[in-house]
Amino acid sequence: MIGQSVVSQDLSSDLPSRQADGCAPAPCASGPGTVYWITGLSAAGKTTVATGLCNRLRDAGRTAILLDGDRLRDVLGAGDAFDPADRLRLAMTYARLCRELAGQGVDVVCATISMFHAVRDWNRANIARYREIYLRVPADVLSRRDPKGIYARHRSGLQDQVVGRDLVPELPRNPDLTIDNDGAVTPADAVERIWSTQVAA
Repeated sequence: MIGQSVVSQDLSSDLPSRQADGCAPAPCASGPGTVYWITGLSAAGKTTVATGLCNRLRDAGRTAILLDGDRLRDVLGAGDAFDPADRLRLAMTYARLCRELAGQGVDVVCATISMFHAVRDWNRANIARYREIYLRVPADVLSRRDPKGIYARHRSGLQDQVVGRDLVPELPRNPDLTIDNDGAVTPADAVERIWSTQVAA
């Protein structure tokens, strides 16, 4: 049963304004890179799709980097940070890192849950070339996939603070692309849709 909201009004103070955030990175002579923010719930296929897109960008001669939410947690020493306040702070860290890299001319593919309206709004206001891709997968399909066992542990009462279960996600309101997948869309299909609509268009 879905319960606690992922973000509360009290957490809005964690989101600095552009002015309070300091100077923007020095612009790259070749222009800013593009941030491809690939979001969805756990088991939506974010990492697989993001990896495929990053590889295709590199094959096309672009300087591209992949940022994966789970790996960033390890890098930042935040493996146990799953409550709403910690999730919000991590999401803002990912967003700022994306802006910094894109400002230096790097294309950034970021795979992250980060289900906060405030974070996505910040991205649009602060990242010059921002593309938001939402992988929307039905709950029953997510539960069947469950490669990390998150939903199974939640059903057994062994894990709480799961987005989409006891934490209510703030689902994307205006993504640049929504890919609905009940299991029929392959990762390669998803990458092709992103490429044709957000990269090559």
